[in-house]
Amino acid sequence: MTHDKKIISLHNVGVRYDGCTALEGVNLDIYEDDFIGIIGPNGGGKTSLVKAIMGAVGHSGEIEFSDVLRKGKHYKIGYMPQVSQFDMRFPISIEEVVLSGLQTEKGFFGRYTKEDKRLAYGVLEKIGISDLASRPIGEVSGGQMQRALLCRAIISNPKLLILDEPTNFVDNSFEREFYSMVQELSRNMAVMIVSHDLGTITSVVKSIVCVNRTVHRHDSNILTEEQLRNYNCPIQILSHGHVPHTVLEHHSGDGCKHHE
Repeated sequence: MTHDKKIISLHNVGVRYDGCTALEGVNLDIYEDDFIGIIGPNGGGKTSLVKAIMGAVGHSGEIEFSDVLRKGKHYKIGYMPQVSQFDMRFPISIEEVVLSGLQTEKGFFGRYTKEDKRLAYGVLEKIGISDLASRPIGEVSGGQMQRALLCRAIISNPKLLILDEPTNFVDNSFEREFYSMVQELSRNMAVMIVSHDLGTITSVVKSIVCVNRTVHRHDSNILTEEQLRNYNCPIQILSHGHVPHTVLEHHSGDGCKHHE
């Protein structure tokens, strides 16, 4: 597979928490045209990899960012957290959730302008929930909140979009719709999806990155069990008709599982 311009390069990157190794010796390149599925066992380091890229955790080694990703002192990276990380009782509206995606650029005390609000409404309209703009988040469904978080992640027009278990807690019909929206977005930005559901994401992504303390990139959306074993990624693929499933096999931990 040939790629467009390289936007991020990780060189011998390691992450440790309280003396425990979450990642070690990570070498990985990410390109402008990438659509990557990040898989691996619980505690294997998927979240640590994402945090290192986003600068949310200290690391050894080097992470290089191309000028394509730079916007002043910040990077054009959009991040969509899991819905479970949001307190749905918090008294804010869907519009305010989306606008918070500009907070890195605006600063903590920055005020949102009329142009910011027009931008938020435009993104909500694009994703199909502009009618919910003024609705409190405690009054929307899990699928609607997922859409809002996707709007939040793309409002700043990122060059890299990172999605963390994006379809947890939603039904199958919305899951299909969600991945269709992400595929459309991937035409204009690189996308990385952290997921346990290899069977689903392999139908949409272009490449697979297996994370289990170390990292292995596979430039295809098809993986065999032998390849997964060679990557030290303890996932077993099962097929039932045309629908593949995955099973996480037993693996030995190092006491850092709670850090992912």
